Amino acid sequence: MATRRQSESVLEAERSKTKPPPLFKVLLLNDDYTPMDFVVAVLQKFFGMSREQATRIMLKVHREGVGICGVFPQDVAATKVEQVSGYARKHQHPLACVMEES
Repeated sequence: MATRRQSESVLEAERSKTKPPPLFKVLLLNDDYTPMDFVVAVLQKFFGMSREQATRIMLKVHREGVGICGVFPQDVAATKVEQVSGYARKHQHPLACVMEES
């Protein structure tokens, strides 16, 4: 029978072996057609940003060509990309939303 100390060290060793799942950045890409107000609305609706935060990210996308909306586990990031892309299409905007491993 293992002592309490031995079983605790086994649990600690097992815990240290498991790595956290990889995280993915969700990015918006600039285009010449999607209105700035629409991008701000998307950031508020799908990423829970305040108007000020959303405006800051929108301007970064506009000036630098890309902006980070957030960092999430893979399944959450994929869902966000799908939601934003579908919403943009529904409103006939070419706004591109992609994800990449961080």
